[in-house]
Amino acid sequence: MELEKEEAQKTGQAMILGIGTANPPNCFYQIDYPNYYLQVTKSHHMSDLKAKIKTLCKILKPNPNIAAKMTPSLDTLLDMEITEVPKLDAEAAILKAIKDWGQPKSSITHLVFHSTLGTLMPGLDHQLINLLGLDPSVKRFMLYHLGCYGGGTVLRLAKDLAENNNGARVLVVCSKVMVNAFRGPSHAHLNILVGHAIFGDGAAIVIVGTNPNILSERLFFEIVSVNQTTLPKLDDAMGGRLREVGLIYYLSKKLSSIVANNIKKCLVEALSF
Repeated sequence: MELEKEEAQKTGQAMILGIGTANPPNCFYQIDYPNYYLQVTKSHHMSDLKAKIKTLCKILKPNPNIAAKMTPSLDTLLDMEITEVPKLDAEAAILKAIKDWGQPKSSITHLVFHSTLGTLMPGLDHQLINLLGLDPSVKRFMLYHLGCYGGGTVLRLAKDLAENNNGARVLVVCSKVMVNAFRGPSHAHLNILVGHAIFGDGAAIVIVGTNPNILSERLFFEIVSVNQTTLPKLDDAMGGRLREVGLIYYLSKKLSSIVANNIKKCLVEALSF
């Protein structure tokens, strides 16, 4: 009987028990961003690009090399990310997700952390554990450079960890700081304008576990499944390359049609689970 009870606990459904988000205190609204962007990059003379970015929209004086078109600036960009990403994550985790969860930090058993850039050793996960004051024995998983599908990936990993480790409480962190892709406008890289128009900085944190204590934990959502599908011809439609100037990404105008032509099949497969 005890064995059956233990097995039932091990195979419980993964659930989200706390949620938190954070954004930098400074904010640029899309309607104001084109003028700001062209001002800091000293590109007001490029009137045609100003019109383009304004249509698309409907960080930086102390580091002028960042605002130039294709000037090597990777060291500066990575240093900024290494400093700011853990701070952003700590704010979201401490003030919101862990408070939302309502349990002591000592109950966290695993950390899954994704960030697009900021690679260093020990990793940003190590820095975050120090900032949060977590137990050094917390099992860490650090994922870099996954891009937009990183959110689904960390949830899939957290689900597996929670459901296969009895009593696990997984702190899941996704953080993105777009300074690595910040540079001046160029006619040869109009994709940069698209990215500036739709991407921003932020962190999202959830606590994932199974078999919540009904007296002290709240259930927000159940994680039924996390699916991933690679669409045909997607490699030519979007991607990124890390270069001396930072992250150079490309977003083809074919991207929306590729997604539209495949979204129904993906949804049918996901909802039939």
